[in-house]
Amino acid sequence: MNEQKNLLLAIVASLIILLIFQYLFPTEKKPAQETTKIEKTETIKDKFKVLPRVKVIENDQRIYLSNSSRIRGSISLKGARFDDIILKDYKEAINPEAKEVTLLSPKNTRNPYFIELGWMSQQSINLPNKDTIWELIGGKELGPESPISLKWKSPDGLEFFRKIEIDENFLISIEQKIINNSNKEISVTQYGRVNRTGTPKTSGFYILHEGPIGVLNDRLIEIDYDDLIDDGSKTFISKGGWVGITDKYWLAALIPDQSTRIEGGFKAILKNIERYQAQYTSGELILESGEKVTINSNIFVGAKEVNLLDKYSKSLSIEMFDRAVDFGWFYIITKPLFLLLHKLSGWFGNVGLSILALTVLIRILLFPLANKSFKSMSKMKILTPKMTEIRERYKNDKLKMQQEIMSLYKTEKVNPLSGCLPILVQIPIFFALYKVLFVTLETRHAPFYGWVKDLSAPDPTTIFNLFGLLNFNPPSFLMIGAWPLLMALTMYLQQKLNPAPPDPLQAKIMSFLPLMFLFLFATFPAGLVIYWTWNNILSIAQQWIIMKKTK
Repeated sequence: MNEQKNLLLAIVASLIILLIFQYLFPTEKKPAQETTKIEKTETIKDKFKVLPRVKVIENDQRIYLSNSSRIRGSISLKGARFDDIILKDYKEAINPEAKEVTLLSPKNTRNPYFIELGWMSQQSINLPNKDTIWELIGGKELGPESPISLKWKSPDGLEFFRKIEIDENFLISIEQKIINNSNKEISVTQYGRVNRTGTPKTSGFYILHEGPIGVLNDRLIEIDYDDLIDDGSKTFISKGGWVGITDKYWLAALIPDQSTRIEGGFKAILKNIERYQAQYTSGELILESGEKVTINSNIFVGAKEVNLLDKYSKSLSIEMFDRAVDFGWFYIITKPLFLLLHKLSGWFGNVGLSILALTVLIRILLFPLANKSFKSMSKMKILTPKMTEIRERYKNDKLKMQQEIMSLYKTEKVNPLSGCLPILVQIPIFFALYKVLFVTLETRHAPFYGWVKDLSAPDPTTIFNLFGLLNFNPPSFLMIGAWPLLMALTMYLQQKLNPAPPDPLQAKIMSFLPLMFLFLFATFPAGLVIYWTWNNILSIAQQWIIMKKTK
């Protein structure tokens, strides 16, 4: 018995030490390498003068976006580069004074991030490049109702035209045309690049992909920044598809003509400072003298709103464009769960209320299974005295003990495993909902009632400063909010309604689970804790009614 107590104490102590260690020293991927990158980046930025973003934009010739668009910013006439995009509808924090999210930034700023389209050739001919100043034709402002056109003429007699349109959201359409007015045949290849300088700070969670992403040859490709540096460039042949770079909530992606065969891929360039590129090239185009060719493509640069991604996927026949949102391995559950939650949010006007409603729907769906489980557990609780008696009687004969217990189960028609079925079924639902709340933009900064202002973030309160009454900020691993406490309490009450495990060691370990889950759930999104707490309350009510009926 003393050995069991010591084992139990060792397990509990190890779990507590592990939790504290994870909070104090969170794990990161290849910390030594990332530290080197950061130091190297700062050295390079000190060596080469970095200009303020506003100053760089003011010094360029630019086409500005109209106020009717959901994004504001401009396009540089130098290189016809998309390098100034700000999302008007999203801010960096909940604070009303917070800055709007900046997505793309021009060269010579602290974190250049831009998109380029162009042409290349094996022949010795003049083509527009990154330093080419394009001529603006017609309107000077780009908006949903006002496309713009650009022109550039080479000394070789080639004329290049580019028509740019933007919809009311985040899709930019580009029509590129070449007219061969020279007296010879030319060969050109069209390309597109998303170029990002410096390794951005990511969320640090292994369940979420941030970095180079695309769908090529009908396959989702996700590559981490450090893996791209370690493993080198990746190239894929595909018909259509898309490539880009994703953050948790934002995406910059190139979408070529879906009927065109392309070579798409990703690479890291380690010259002075790390630079990442998602790119594609189309097949070689041959233009005879006097011939012209037109190529259409699209750019998505904005927020990963699932309904928009689905809309563009359907209208442009883009394969798996919604996978820009990292729905994960449980996609078959996660995506429908998101759509249902989004629908309920439209009805209730609050994501938190829709989570409560979703919990009720899940309980209804699992009601027959849960009912059978609770009835079995009620019978198990009734049989506990008889099982204790059998264990005492045959404590020196383990085989006989198991035979008598199994005989008792058979006589009373009780399945001891049936109580586990609802939990096993809910595990994938739990992880799917965790994904939905963690990765989808629609729950970002979504408030609930009271102190919860962001359902995608952990409960901001903590018992260790009396929920804000004391002017004291405890360390992160002591941020135990009101909702996690309520969740642990409901878990404890639910345990009291269930029969205790017959083995004393198991019973003691189970009694510590609410405490362990308290620290674990304190780090989870508040929306997920609200779901689990409400689910526990409904389970307690259902179980109490069944126990009352079975007396």
